[in-house]
Amino acid sequence: MAAPSSTSLWPEADEEQCRQVLQILSLIGDKWTILVIGQLRDRTLRFGELHRAVTGISQRMLTRTLRQLERDGLVTRTVHASVPPRVDYTLTELGMTLLDSLTALSRWAIGHRQEIIDHRHRYDTVQPSQARS
Repeated sequence: MAAPSSTSLWPEADEEQCRQVLQILSLIGDKWTILVIGQLRDRTLRFGELHRAVTGISQRMLTRTLRQLERDGLVTRTVHASVPPRVDYTLTELGMTLLDSLTALSRWAIGHRQEIIDHRHRYDTVQPSQARS
């Protein structure tokens, strides 16, 4: 039996298209991306507000995440000419289209959280040496 190809989820995609899709999914699946998009869901926020709202993220990681989201067209960065300078971040229309999918994924994780925790516990109890490798 042949191993499934990396494009098996997207049979109509060639290798380059598959690589591009995987890069996009990697960004979207990043925990910081999900949390930043979630915070920008309903309103525009300044950098400091985002930094306070996304618990545990460093300023450097927030900057990197926002730059990548801006590069991909999911977030708009607006610099206001004021002293001190004010920078606002807002989801773009493209970024807004991602919300339904992230909300569905979040609901799935919440709905199956305990089941997955139980499976992990059973696995770690039955196969403790394999669970660490």
